[in-house]
Amino acid sequence: MKKVILISIVSMILILACKNSVTNKNKINLNFTSKSDSNVKGTAVFEEKNGIVTFNAKLSGLTPGEHAIHIHEKSDCSAADGSSAGGHWNPTFKNHGKWGSAEYHKGDIGNFMADENGNGTVKFSTNEWCIGCDDETKNIIGKGLIVHKGTDDFTSQPAGNAGARQACSAIIK
Repeated sequence: MKKVILISIVSMILILACKNSVTNKNKINLNFTSKSDSNVKGTAVFEEKNGIVTFNAKLSGLTPGEHAIHIHEKSDCSAADGSSAGGHWNPTFKNHGKWGSAEYHKGDIGNFMADENGNGTVKFSTNEWCIGCDDETKNIIGKGLIVHKGTDDFTSQPAGNAGARQACSAIIK
């Protein structure tokens, strides 16, 4: 009888552990590292549900005003200026532009506002990304997330002339 109860308890723990790992498979929590002698810090979450990835970021230490944020090619934030993250993530080989226009990179998230205290939030959802899927034109795992000092002009090639990289985070599990 004790063995049956023990086996039942162990089975339930294993079932719950498997269930939690499946749930967590579609959510990534990230922390930004300051770059280019800035004080920019923050957190970001990517979560996939029903084929839609939602991105939420909370940032502080920014200068008030508009800033650009992009997904970059590499999950490497080792360089002091963030350059180790490479260029914009562009798996479909399009010109840089505003998301939803005729041409844009999959990493062209766009601009967001920082308030008078230097705090900003970004929320973005798309079915053009996935977390860990087999489609390399959609999979964001292994990429980098960069916050820029300036705004994206949506025209300058190849990256929108958004200025210094002030914060970086690797999109890894």
